[in-house]
Amino acid sequence: MGKEKDVKGFLEFVYEFYKSMKAHEITLVYEGEITHQITKAFTSLAESNMAKEDEAGTVQRKVFHVMVECLQNISKHADDFTSNDYLFSGRGIFLVSKGENEYSITTGNAVENDRIEELTTMLEDINRMDKDALKDLYKRQIKEGRLSEKGGAGLGFIDIKRKTGKELEYHFLPISDNTSFFLLTSTISRELNSQQD
Repeated sequence: MGKEKDVKGFLEFVYEFYKSMKAHEITLVYEGEITHQITKAFTSLAESNMAKEDEAGTVQRKVFHVMVECLQNISKHADDFTSNDYLFSGRGIFLVSKGENEYSITTGNAVENDRIEELTTMLEDINRMDKDALKDLYKRQIKEGRLSEKGGAGLGFIDIKRKTGKELEYHFLPISDNTSFFLLTSTISRELNSQQD
C-alpha cells in the first residue's frame, strides 16, 4: 500500500509540475551537469521548436546566442557544493519560456556567498550601461584580460545585455551558511522592431 501511495504522490507531483510549466509557458527545462553536448542538444531543440512556429531568424539567432552564453556561464562558474550527498559541481538548472512578446531564459547554479558582492556589483554596473558603454567595456575586458578566478571577466553577462538590450534579472537564494543559488533571467524580444544589434 505504501508503494502505491508513493507512486500516486509522484504522479500527482509530475502533473502539477506539468501544469505549472504550461502556466508559466516553459518550453524547455533541464537540471544537471552542463556539457558541450547538452548545449548542442538544447540549441537543436530550440531551433526545431522555433522553426515549427515560424519564428523570425533574427529572434532565433538571439535566442541561440543567449542560450549558449547562459549555459557556458553555468559550466564555467557553478561552484562545487554538496547538500544532502548531492554534488552541485558544474550543475545547474536551465529553463526557456516563450511568452507572447518575448523569450525568457533562466539559469540557476550554486555559488559561494563570498562571490555575491562581486557578482551583484558586476551585474548592476552592466545593467546601468547603455549600448555604447557596453561595447567599450566589452572591448576593454578583452584587451586588458581582467579575468576572474574562473575566467570570463563577465564577458558573457556583457554580451547577453548587448544582444538583448534588456536588463539582466538576478536573485541569490540561500542554500547554506556558505552557499547560495544564483538565478539569472535574460529576455529576448520577439518583436523585430525592438531587436538590438
